[in-house]
Amino acid sequence: MQPGIIEGNMANPDPRDIKRAAQTRKVALVIAGTMVLWLLVQMIGAQYGWPVEYTLLVDLAAAAGFIWALIVTYQIWRARSA
Repeated sequence: MQPGIIEGNMANPDPRDIKRAAQTRKVALVIAGTMVLWLLVQMIGAQYGWPVEYTLLVDLAAAAGFIWALIVTYQIWRARSA
């Protein structure tokens, strides 16, 4: 009796697939965390009247997080294509 596609893949997962799955989870957490933190800091900054310079720094940090996530997502996509 031959195992189905799902059973065969689950019994012997490829180490590259495991690594890609971990990278994908990390990217998802960074995107979600960056967005939540950015929204919270924007809300808190508006409530307490923080200067624009502080919110600009938070915007730049959020942009850096999103750019990192975009780069890693591209690397994951290229690894799957190869």
